Amino acid sequence: MTKTPSTRRTRTARKALVPPEDLRWRCTPDLLGVTEMSQAESSGMIIGQDRAVRALQLGLEMKHSGYNIFVTGFSGTGRTTTIERMLNDLAEKSVPLTDKVYVYNFRYPDTPVMLVFPAGQGIKFKREMATFLTELQKAIPAVFESRRYAAERKGMLEHFQDRQRSVLRDFEKKVKEKGFEVVQVQGGTTSRPEIAPLIDGNPTGLDQLQTKVDAGEMSREELSRLTALQNDLEGQMDIVMREMRNIERRAKKSLDDLTQRVIVPVVEELLGDVKGKYDTKGLQAYLAEIQKSILDNVSRFHQKDDQPTSSVLGIPIQREDDRFLEYQVNVVADNSGLKGAPIIIERNPRYKNLFGTIDREIDRNGVWRSDFTHIKAGSVVKADGGYLVINAVDALSEPGVWVTLKRVLHNRQIEIQPLESGLFGASSALKPEPIDLDVKVILIGESGLYQTLYSYDDDFKKIFKVRADFDTEMPNDSVAIGGYVSFVKTMCDTDQLSIFDPSGVCEIVEYGVRLAGQQSKLSTRFSVLADVMREAGYWASHDHAPLVCDVHVRKAIDERNERARLTEEKIQEMIDDGTIMIDTVGSVVGQVNGLSVYQTGEYEFGKPSRITAKTSVGRAGIINIEREASMSGPSHNKGVLILGGYLRARYAQTKPLVLSASIAFEQSYGGVDGDSASSTEVYAILSSLSEIPLAQGIAVTGSVNQKGEIQPIGGVNLKIEGFFDVCKARGLNGTQGVMIPRLNVKDLMLRHDIVEAAEKKLFRIWAVTTIDEGLEILTGKSASSVHARVDAKLKRFVKANKKLGW
Repeated sequence: MTKTPSTRRTRTARKALVPPEDLRWRCTPDLLGVTEMSQAESSGMIIGQDRAVRALQLGLEMKHSGYNIFVTGFSGTGRTTTIERMLNDLAEKSVPLTDKVYVYNFRYPDTPVMLVFPAGQGIKFKREMATFLTELQKAIPAVFESRRYAAERKGMLEHFQDRQRSVLRDFEKKVKEKGFEVVQVQGGTTSRPEIAPLIDGNPTGLDQLQTKVDAGEMSREELSRLTALQNDLEGQMDIVMREMRNIERRAKKSLDDLTQRVIVPVVEELLGDVKGKYDTKGLQAYLAEIQKSILDNVSRFHQKDDQPTSSVLGIPIQREDDRFLEYQVNVVADNSGLKGAPIIIERNPRYKNLFGTIDREIDRNGVWRSDFTHIKAGSVVKADGGYLVINAVDALSEPGVWVTLKRVLHNRQIEIQPLESGLFGASSALKPEPIDLDVKVILIGESGLYQTLYSYDDDFKKIFKVRADFDTEMPNDSVAIGGYVSFVKTMCDTDQLSIFDPSGVCEIVEYGVRLAGQQSKLSTRFSVLADVMREAGYWASHDHAPLVCDVHVRKAIDERNERARLTEEKIQEMIDDGTIMIDTVGSVVGQVNGLSVYQTGEYEFGKPSRITAKTSVGRAGIINIEREASMSGPSHNKGVLILGGYLRARYAQTKPLVLSASIAFEQSYGGVDGDSASSTEVYAILSSLSEIPLAQGIAVTGSVNQKGEIQPIGGVNLKIEGFFDVCKARGLNGTQGVMIPRLNVKDLMLRHDIVEAAEKKLFRIWAVTTIDEGLEILTGKSASSVHARVDAKLKRFVKANKKLGW
């Protein structure tokens, strides 16, 4: 029996029809591995990220330089959670840690010295030094106030004073024997000793003697004799004064020796308690400098420190009598409370928070100053020996952070300086000794940022040698489903949610397939799944249900969409009232319903668009109106060019392709991109050329190649649902549906209401592999008859062009 074209078309449509059971992958309770959730176990396992976990494992355990980690992937795929879990596992392992301590540099005060102690000893050393200083302030005055010291000092002073008095007595005796006397002459605010002759028992100055000579009361010879004697005695007096000063110096030295003799044992005894407890490089030299400083400045310990701290406008003012600053200890990194490696997740990676700074204060003269006790360490130093986690975008957006981070990781040491010093190239008044570092940095960012840094920053690839890429999906198999079950159980336990029954868990698994966009995949966007679970728990409690069932999960999903679908509703309203013209019944020449996906933030939805084609005699070829209006993206432009290739391959093998054909997305004002409408445009052009109408109750999506094969597209579920909503609003009549590429059948995860409509044969989904199959479904005629009419029309166009001489 010969088949008619109508019979062939019916057979094609029937063959292309997707059965309802293929429109949605279904999770049944037997796939869960448990009959009730009480049998499931909570698990901290990382689900579906084997590649990323292996990369993280390598980066975290690799000790060589440069093996820092850049974590990529979409937010919500568990990047931060996975990192925290893996780091917490490592934190349980005992590792050698150190404390970092800055102390005063007695030789070069502007260069504080770094001392490194085993973890826990830094703060202990600080306390012991504070105790040492307190004891010293008590011990030294006590020594000076002791009877033994007072007696020795008194005896020593009396000895030298007696010596001075003896020298003076001998000299004064000699002076008197010569007829002179030592007198004190006032000169301004000071007095000085002079030798004056005794005349009539009274000391007389030379000017008075000259008066006597002028008056004839004394001969000039006598005056000369007295003057010579005076000069001789004054020379002897200079020798005596030098002897007196020598005695004073000997007295001071003896007193100093006494002080050393009584103080050194006290200082050594107190320092000895500290010296014997630590074996830190540079500590003994530092303690020796402290001892020398104390002995050179013993008098400082006699003074009282009774001035209170003051401030100006709330800013602390340094006390000028803070006499013991150099004996203090600044612990910038204290790991006494840690057993394993430090883990720092820096959520605010400003320069100061990451690299530390040197604070300043105002002294009593209103001048800004600083010292080594104001050095503050940042997260990089605190994470030494461990791990530092930073958000890449935050690090790149903060001034000075990225450049300094690269320098620190490359040199494996840090010199703490305030931000202004680093930015403008000027060094701080203080230059603390650099700190050697062994820190593993983990940056979290997007794939695009990683590619940009890798391409344009030569240092980046040297210091971030490990990339851990988190996937958004994983295979839909028993292992992954088991992971979902454990995830649901864990969420119920940690967030104290109502227990899910198997139907609710199945709905969560199906939603994971929906998010993945492919029946053979499950989504790893567990943050989204967790939100759905929390909201499903809310709706279950709202219904006073003891268990969270599938209806509650569907309710949560619907409500999430409802909160974000305002734009979709506005477009639907315009379609309903005819503002946006969409036909869902009848047939029209050169007109077909295409399907587009709209995105508004986190929400995506599909809606139909009318695509029309008009053809005529001419040589303009395919006119892409969207492109001519600068509203077409590169992917759409490419699709139109491929469309032209298909037409030439099909119809221009024995004749030129001579036509003018304009294609337009009607009522499109926001731009068009993507090639998913290229097959739709082919149908519109062929309908216009053949003058065979296309069914308006069928929407079409799918790209075409030059061979006429239909290629898969994205967003297939959203597109089908968008056209279904339009048809449902007008009333389903059983002739409506969507035609998709056959290769997209595996991606179908349609809403439950669409599957139910398909089961009732109120709405259909066809899957095609070629343009010919699509033509038969849309026109109700055989593809060969359509092509014949198109070919005939194009031949007429060729003749008309020749006749017109174009």
